[in-house]
Amino acid sequence: MSVMPHDLGAIVVTGASRGIGAAIARLAGARGYPVVVNFAHDREAAEKVVREIVDGGSRATAIQGDIAKESQVLRLFDTAERKLGRIEGLVNNAGIVVGIGPLTDLDARALAEVLAINVTGTVLCAREAVRRMSTSRGGGGGSIVNISSIAARTGGPGEYVHYAASKGAVDSFTIGLAREVAAEGIRVNAVAPGLIETEIHAAQPGRLERLKPAVPMKRIGRPEEVAEAVLWLLSPAASYTTGAVLEVGGGR
Repeated sequence: MSVMPHDLGAIVVTGASRGIGAAIARLAGARGYPVVVNFAHDREAAEKVVREIVDGGSRATAIQGDIAKESQVLRLFDTAERKLGRIEGLVNNAGIVVGIGPLTDLDARALAEVLAINVTGTVLCAREAVRRMSTSRGGGGGSIVNISSIAARTGGPGEYVHYAASKGAVDSFTIGLAREVAAEGIRVNAVAPGLIETEIHAAQPGRLERLKPAVPMKRIGRPEEVAEAVLWLLSPAASYTTGAVLEVGGGR
């Protein structure tokens, strides 16, 4: 695939210091986009992703921000515009899984943490992106891709039904916002990964291998495979696609 021109607007990727987020940020840079590598805690990892993007010939910057906090979301987008200019895309990738186990063992604190990042953070970041990209507000349009999960469909029984519910909320938000801003030059879609080799599974050793037989393709996915789907949805190649939830899960 040919590399896009370097005069494109910036792509903000939340939670981009590792895993799927880092893969998305790297591929966006390789495609010619200036990239905002958002991170919550690990600046060193985020700066490493930035260096890789810059070494590949694109522009990038690391910006710290807890997306569950509105003031930090505002600062993230203001800083992104100041450093890289016009924002053309947002990838709502940041997400957490805490409180693993049956619902009867779930406490309110773990539930609040999951909802704050996976739902509230996604909505707040999308709001700021729409405010800047909407043609009705003087923007040039753009694209939002929310990272959901196949758990939104499977439900995550016995493991994390609260996490699955948060991703179900992401799917509903994707569909509703897509219809709300379609006439304002903004496309909104989601990518729902299945079993992907990332650090998110570290709290459950052996989980990937245990569940692999349930995947029709009989293998675990790679972050780069999710990134390819995200970059397609961000690109003009997906110009008539909005409100879609694209599953990247090997058929599971």
